[in-house]
Amino acid sequence: MQKVSVSRRAFVVANTTFMLLVMCCCVLPFLHIFWASLSLPSIVRMTQGILLYPKGFQIESYKLVFGKDTLLSGYRVTLFVTFVGTAISLVLTALGAYVLSKRGVFWNKVFIKVVTIPMFISGGLIPFYLLVDGIGLNGSIWALILPYCMSTWNMMIMRASFRAIPESIQESTRIDGADEWTILLRIALPLSLPVVAVMVLFYSIGYWNSWFPASIFIRKRNLYPLQLIMRELLMMQNTTAAMGLSSAGVIAEMSELNAENYVESLKYTTIIVATLPILCVYPFLQKYFVKGVLVGSLKE
Repeated sequence: MQKVSVSRRAFVVANTTFMLLVMCCCVLPFLHIFWASLSLPSIVRMTQGILLYPKGFQIESYKLVFGKDTLLSGYRVTLFVTFVGTAISLVLTALGAYVLSKRGVFWNKVFIKVVTIPMFISGGLIPFYLLVDGIGLNGSIWALILPYCMSTWNMMIMRASFRAIPESIQESTRIDGADEWTILLRIALPLSLPVVAVMVLFYSIGYWNSWFPASIFIRKRNLYPLQLIMRELLMMQNTTAAMGLSSAGVIAEMSELNAENYVESLKYTTIIVATLPILCVYPFLQKYFVKGVLVGSLKE
């Protein structure tokens, strides 16, 4: 057996200790929110520091979250925007990256410069609003998807991944009669699967967490995404403004909580409900994450 030096052991201990501290800093706030959502709000408000277990167990806040049409409607809108937006963004990013990855395309360098300029220079919020309103998307759910369906940064990462594919592979498929669509779908994308997984993660998280576009373009409450509803819950001072419920009805439904405490409990519960789906998806894409970013950003 190889003997481990003292310096190596010290490094392993120090590195392990540091990573455990980082893990605690990341996990403990989420655990605090989770235990607070299961605790009686009156007790949580009097508790100092981080909760390590639920105090006064209750699930009434979860029943209210999943029993009210406002939050369920926000969930449906967010799921639609996330799935449809991610699919459209992935298709457009792959098409644009594949074209720009070809060295023989006419005006290739010019197109790359034109596409790259918006990464550094923006027209501003008012021209952007006028553009979206001018094409008839204002007030529509598509205003949350189509104006944001292409990321130049993501396209450049995927372009670098496509360019890393040996040209000999593509030439051999052309000799066998394959066209550009066949090369893209059966050669480029399968060989760039880690980058594709990273793109799915980037776009889905972006759509899921987005609330600002809805606050600008959406007027109907039945089209509010979950994050915008959660923002209202975190900022409101009473339940009537966000849920359309009377204080008397809330107190009757949750006898141990007054209206103010109900809002406090609902805040923690809504954060958990809004965050949990992304946390469940991430572990399945984690193995592709580092590899996809490195392949897409370092190889050219």
